[in-house]
Amino acid sequence: MEAGTRMIRSGDSEFLATIERSRAACQALSDADDGLKREILTHAGNRWSLGVVYALGAEGTLRHAQISRRLKGITQRMLTRTLRQLERDGLVTRHDHGTVPPHVDYALTELGRGLLEGMIPLWGWVIDNAEKFRAARARFDVESHD
Repeated sequence: MEAGTRMIRSGDSEFLATIERSRAACQALSDADDGLKREILTHAGNRWSLGVVYALGAEGTLRHAQISRRLKGITQRMLTRTLRQLERDGLVTRHDHGTVPPHVDYALTELGRGLLEGMIPLWGWVIDNAEKFRAARARFDVESHD
């Protein structure tokens, strides 16, 4: 077994406690809420959603074009779609100033701040384990060269 890799044994009480907390969290939402749970978790795994949430969290209220400049590679259509999804889920607010030319601002809500704050431990974990991921990928690529 590679250094830093730990097999999880069934008698590992700390891990079993984690599994119980995970089970309770999964059961906290009813079966009817399962779709909601998956849709909200999609934001946490979506690069554009997280990019928008981060940009608004780090820089405050921004206009569409300002967000677009901060997210290299996003299309206008994808940004508009992402902002609408985030607004629908209460993570972002949209303020139309009702002017000509149009002036629309986007800001992070308290719920959006909560998503950003909740992602920090996960990002830290990824950073802390990046070398282990690289090593695992390299081993896998060598072992499955078919």
